[in-house]
Amino acid sequence: MMRLFTLCLLLSALATQDIRAQTMEAAEAAITAAFGASATAWNNADINGHVEMYADSAAFMTGNGPAIGRERTAEILERAYFQDGAPAQQLSFSSLNVTMLGVGHAMATGRYLLSGGGLDDKTGWFTTIWEANENGWRIIHDHSS
Repeated sequence: MMRLFTLCLLLSALATQDIRAQTMEAAEAAITAAFGASATAWNNADINGHVEMYADSAAFMTGNGPAIGRERTAEILERAYFQDGAPAQQLSFSSLNVTMLGVGHAMATGRYLLSGGGLDDKTGWFTTIWEANENGWRIIHDHSS
């Protein structure tokens, strides 16, 4: 009986590892796709599409402290980086790395680049914390520099 219990425990542990690996792969694919869609929306002058990856209550860190909410984030970004309803520069992301923080939570780090528009390139690093919910993966915290 003890051997059967040990075997069941071992099989359960192996199955759990496999599920965690699939979850990591699925999370990484979904989060990477969200960054791609966000950059595409930005480059097409769709600020609301750009912030679609943010949760309604996301904290976006600024020099004046956190700005709370997807709409507030959009307002800040539009005021700082858009002119006449279009982005002053094109956006791209690189060096993306996704790390699971537990079931339903992940951290993504990477680099953003704003280029073109006859302006000097702007680049920096970011850390975002993501949460999975009924709407998919959404940023709940963004700290970019």
